[in-house]
Amino acid sequence: MTHQPKSVLMILFMLFAMASSPAFSQEEEAAEEEAVEEGGVTDYIGMEPAFVTHVGTPGNKPTYLKAAVSLRAGSTSTRPAVEAHMPRLRHELVMLFGEQTDVDRLTSLEGQQALREEATRRINAVLEEQQTGEQIVGVLFTEFVVQK
Repeated sequence: MTHQPKSVLMILFMLFAMASSPAFSQEEEAAEEEAVEEGGVTDYIGMEPAFVTHVGTPGNKPTYLKAAVSLRAGSTSTRPAVEAHMPRLRHELVMLFGEQTDVDRLTSLEGQQALREEATRRINAVLEEQQTGEQIVGVLFTEFVVQK
């Protein structure tokens, strides 16, 4: 019976870890894992420097967003395509971040997840438009601060 308290603590720890992790849909997780498995490698491409922009509605108290972004690629062949088009990709994210008017949504896990998904969509659209034959698996926020 001495093992029972340890088991309960372990279960509680696992539940806490799952509850505190960012919200991912099972479909998105499966798609990301499948894309990575196909290439057999994950390559993280940092977009330096971090993005800093004004968010919210004009006329309200200024609110700023700082987001450090890394792109997750499922193949090492994606990096040269991303680097070749980095100015355009950064532009797309600056525009996306600047379009954010619902500051409360930005501070929620659901809002951040939606922003990651839209960022991924826009970056992949540019890579497709430029006929690179490459795409990223996802966007990661390695730092995300909203200052009101």
